[in-house]
Amino acid sequence: MKAAYLTGHGGNEVVAVGKRPRPMRRAGEVLVRLHAATVNRVDLYMRDSGAGITHTLPMVMGLDGAGVVEEIDADERMLRMGQRVVVHPGIACGRCEFCLRGDDTLCSSMRLLGEHRDGTFAEFVSVPARNVFAMPEGLSFGEAAALGVNHLTAWRMLHGKARVKPWETVLIFGIGGGVSLAALQLARLAGARTLVTSRDPAKLERALELGADAAIDGRGDVVQQVMAATDGRGVDVVIENVGAAVWTAALKSLVRGGRLVVCGATSGDQPPADIRRIFIRQLQILGSTLGDLYEFRDLLTLVQRTGLKPVIDSEFALDDVHGALDRLQSGLQFGKVVLNIGSAT
Repeated sequence: MKAAYLTGHGGNEVVAVGKRPRPMRRAGEVLVRLHAATVNRVDLYMRDSGAGITHTLPMVMGLDGAGVVEEIDADERMLRMGQRVVVHPGIACGRCEFCLRGDDTLCSSMRLLGEHRDGTFAEFVSVPARNVFAMPEGLSFGEAAALGVNHLTAWRMLHGKARVKPWETVLIFGIGGGVSLAALQLARLAGARTLVTSRDPAKLERALELGADAAIDGRGDVVQQVMAATDGRGVDVVIENVGAAVWTAALKSLVRGGRLVVCGATSGDQPPADIRRIFIRQLQILGSTLGDLYEFRDLLTLVQRTGLKPVIDSEFALDDVHGALDRLQSGLQFGKVVLNIGSAT
């Protein structure tokens, strides 16, 4: 099969496009013929170093994906041949204490596509049937693929961790990135008031067009602008994936008892702790990664019922995976960068 895969670590020179062995489907798995995947920050990380993530090379890149069922077990009842499907990228063991209590995102032996095993920048992927879900109607393959990481991550941050309420205010850092845009869409659907930040005025303008209630210019005093937008109160929830560069502003923007949910640290992972502020104001700091199978099911149901569509920035052919990676690394994107792998059927 054709795939984009890592041959080493460095820049785009270690990302090759060529033939890789087609995955052999095991009993209980589904072989999916992929039509689209999207590029995520972790793809850049795996290309650059992959430090701390156990993996072997060469390895097919890519976490999320959407396509059609190519092969299934004869007694499979939930899926059918040729069905349009979307893939959950986390392969859990199902047997550790965390899986048994229903939180497979904490699985002690979790294997993620594109990190620990061959991923979705390929014509085929084979995963356990429990990781394959019917694709919501009305979406392109690229839009559906985008749900598997960014929207699922934002869903867990807002609902699984922050438990956002309709009367609350949510501050979202770094609008334009996939998780941040997903959080904006999902927070609005939850009825919350939304404030977004960016250092790019054009991104702020586009976010306002998508329904954000207030735009915060990241080039200025973020806390001052947040307080002005909330009559000096602060926000109930902060959604944050930038890290050290905005950490202090994020904490200072919270109302007493507020919740900060973090899922990334692209600007650094060692910010000032500001412990005194945390305990005096009784702030909650919540870590979050991806989302479990039940959360993915709920997200897909919401998408089906509401018609939500992920924001797509640009689309590239698999042969131009270098261009797709460069687009994400540039930071200029507003929405998801899609890789088209096969023609729709």
